[in-house]
Amino acid sequence: MNRRFAAKAVLFDLDGTLLDTITDLTKAANLMLAEMGRSPLSQARIHNFVGRGLGDFIHRCLAESGEPSAAKVDIARESFRRHYIHVNGQATRLYPGVSEVLTMLAARGKKMAVVTNKSGIFTLPLLQQFGLERYFGAFVYGDTLPVKKPDPGMICHACSLLGVKPEESLMIGDSINDSLAARAAGAPVLLVKYGYSEGKPVDAIDCDGLLDSMHQVPDYLLD
Repeated sequence: MNRRFAAKAVLFDLDGTLLDTITDLTKAANLMLAEMGRSPLSQARIHNFVGRGLGDFIHRCLAESGEPSAAKVDIARESFRRHYIHVNGQATRLYPGVSEVLTMLAARGKKMAVVTNKSGIFTLPLLQQFGLERYFGAFVYGDTLPVKKPDPGMICHACSLLGVKPEESLMIGDSINDSLAARAAGAPVLLVKYGYSEGKPVDAIDCDGLLDSMHQVPDYLLD
């Protein structure tokens, strides 16, 4: 029997939770690497680098061929942003059940927010492309605050914008960053099994439940 939560608000991670963005991320990363004179990386390898924000993502990509200097990371970041702005959304796919569950949660009066380490310049176009923006009352991006997940500040800020306490929310994500942020904020957290998880087994991460698909979210809500 699943533990159920009387959540007034549901917070969602983006990459690996609502949207499968890895193909576009890989394309932009390899265009950046080529521009930097580095060898391309496989999608499977890049899959492990998603979750901690753009700076960390760029550093991990460059570190595959030697520890990069801060200057190199800065140059690569601008290169990636230039390429990703063009490919963002081209091969991205909505995960099964996302639209249906968001519609159901809205009908049940749940407040919702996106809490992602992805920059706003990339996130908002994706939400608009898939018609998801209308479901959310708050958006906390990787460049909204000085901190990113696993810092709890992003979750606390989202809850403040929605007018709820963190313990009255439910975080849904795909990685240890989501788990650590939720735990530190005092919010329960569910993790999807199909996400990115930085190459770590998701069933080994502390959470309140694992989701095979978004369709299972209602099973964890009391009302």
